[in-house]
Amino acid sequence: MSEPTPNPPAPAATPKPATPPLPPKPAPKAPAKAGTTRRGFLGAVSWIGTAWITFTGSMALMTLGTVRFLFPNVLSEPPSTFRAGDPANYEDGKVEDKFKPVGAWVIRNRDPRGRDVIYALSTTCTHLGCNPNWLDAEKKFKCPCHGSGFRISGINFEGPAPRPLERYAIKLSDDGQILVDKSRKFQWELGQWDDADSYILLG
Repeated sequence: MSEPTPNPPAPAATPKPATPPLPPKPAPKAPAKAGTTRRGFLGAVSWIGTAWITFTGSMALMTLGTVRFLFPNVLSEPPSTFRAGDPANYEDGKVEDKFKPVGAWVIRNRDPRGRDVIYALSTTCTHLGCNPNWLDAEKKFKCPCHGSGFRISGINFEGPAPRPLERYAIKLSDDGQILVDKSRKFQWELGQWDDADSYILLG
């Protein structure tokens, strides 16, 4: 009797590939701190930018002012002295406006002691700096801004002007012409009208 044929061995089972492990879950994000948001950052940048622009503008203006002070535009300034002609051309008690454009009235008049003098008055009102007009019919200077009135001597007598008009230095030059120097002023309330440089004594 023949021996039974053994069955062929069963093929070995192929192992299943291993499943890859799942990646770890990301950690939850921490809440953003106050002031670190995009809006907050842009706000801070905007504030800093504005501050720098303001600072730069201020420095530019200061520099410009310094340069202007060191290098003044002297061409725009009128001369401080001018010639006012021969004293003989002036009538006693008469005011002419021909020197008003340069800021002065040159007047021949009697002083409180009765002396015949020539003096130069500033055309600037002592109230707020307007320019009075000479009213020949009323024999007074009248300010059109607030009504201050000044006598031909320059003494204030009506309106809000707190003090008389100022005088300029005046003298006769070597050629006998009247020379007015607006860089020097004389105030009545300080007793400066008694200074010999504030008038020309005639005769």
